[in-house]
Amino acid sequence: MSRSSYVEPTALGLVLAALQPTNRLVFEVMLATGLRVGDVLKLTTEQVKRQRFTVRESKTGKTRRVYLPAKLQLRLLEQAGRLYVFEGRTDWRKHRTRQAVWKDTVRCAAFFQRGGSVPKGATVSPHSARKVYAVGEYRRTGSLDDVRRKLNHDPAHMATTLVYALSDQLNADELRALGRKST
Repeated sequence: MSRSSYVEPTALGLVLAALQPTNRLVFEVMLATGLRVGDVLKLTTEQVKRQRFTVRESKTGKTRRVYLPAKLQLRLLEQAGRLYVFEGRTDWRKHRTRQAVWKDTVRCAAFFQRGGSVPKGATVSPHSARKVYAVGEYRRTGSLDDVRRKLNHDPAHMATTLVYALSDQLNADELRALGRKST
């Protein structure tokens, strides 16, 4: 399984607890907004000073309005850098890299996979947070169209939204299949 997996929120919570605090905060923003990791890392301190702001998504070029819960906004501002909320390690004029968040995530997920808290065969990555967000939104609203709008998916590609909104069920089937193959 090479693409990111949906991970139950309780298991993802364990991974988040083990992450470096800044990377954990990146995940918290992803879980609250549904943004991709690259878009979260590009958030500027000026944007986050407002609770509602517009983001231009790197992957699609589309714009999207984002709302941050007040407590999350305060935590972001407490650690924000001069330009970016998530400053680069060696240069404040650059933001933290996706690779830095990914490496920390994979390291922590592997630890919990060995312990059995995260399913073996699951590919836990920052993108897993976007799937958890989509499943949560679908459970909350029961509307694929709402999930599509929140993820900023193209209306012509509803199948993509369906994969995200039902990724909890799809992953369960894949993991069961992997378990049968390995025994």
